[in-house]
Formats: sequence, structure tokens, C-alpha cells
Amino acid sequence: MTVYHSEHTPDRSSTVDPLDRIDEITALVEAARAVPMSGNAMVARNELLGLLDELRADLPTEIRRAQALLEERDKVIAAGRREADRIVAEAEAEHTRLVSVAEVTVSAEHEAARILGEARGEALRRREETDEMIDTALANFEQMLQRTLAYVERNRDKMQALSEIGPYDSGRDSENPLPF
Repeated sequence: MTVYHSEHTPDRSSTVDPLDRIDEITALVEAARAVPMSGNAMVARNELLGLLDELRADLPTEIRRAQALLEERDKVIAAGRREADRIVAEAEAEHTRLVSVAEVTVSAEHEAARILGEARGEALRRREETDEMIDTALANFEQMLQRTLAYVERNRDKMQALSEIGPYDSGRDSENPLPF
């Protein structure tokens, strides 16, 4: 069995983005020698399997990145909550102090309410910003995974179709050449 390699084998390193790895696989398939009289191509199996193995190895890295983003989000939310609690506690302490002074009771209640409102507003703003940032990162990651899965499914279908055609027989009778 003859295996055809692409003319330009891309340089692969362990830090290649999975989408770039998919582009390499696409380039390999597109550069593959066509099988006459069909829409199929001969692909260097070991090279394609190697690229798919590298892609499989890179995906856990992307998943770890997403997990790290989630952990970072949780840390930011926790820090925001601690800060909000601190601000609220300070506001309540200030409120209590001001209330204890008879001549400024009304003024103190208004100021404490304002500080509490600001603290709650700031905490809510930070929480919404963090949630939006994490949602965007997760949406991007979801799209990348969906494209990767769709690509792998298409190529598995192509590989299945190639296997149904049967193996390439290079030992054909020279009196019956290929019909092209």
C-alpha cells in the first residue's frame, strides 16, 4: 500500500491552538492525492491519526483553561462579596455610630442608607461584570468545541466512506489500467 504525504508538513508544537490543529488536518485532507473517478482522496493515515492524537491531547488543555476561568470567576465573585460585606459592615457601623449621636440622627440615617445603597450597587455591578466576562469566555469555548466536534464528525464520516470503498490495490493488471 502506497502512502502519500503532503508536500508541506506544518511545524507542530505542543502549544498549538486546537482550531489551528483542525486547520492542519483540513490542509492535509485538501492536499491529499485524489482517488480517480471519485470524490475521495488518499490521506497519509499515520499523519492524519497523528494530528488527531495531537488535537485530542490539546483539548484537555483548553478544558483546563475553561476551568481556570471558572475558578478565577469564583475568586472574583468571592472577593467582590467580601468587599461588599466589608463595605456594608462599615456602613452599618457608621450608621450605628451616627444614630447614637442625638443631634445628627436624621442625617446619619440618610448617609448610612446612601452608603448601603452604593455598596450594594457596586457589589451588583461587579457581579454582573464578572458574570458577563465568564459567560463570554464560556460561549467562545463552547463554539470552539462545537466546531471541533462537527469537524471530527465530518472526517469520521469521510473515513467511513473511504473504508467502504475498500483498500487501494496497486497491483492491478497492467492490461486493465485505471479508466482515466
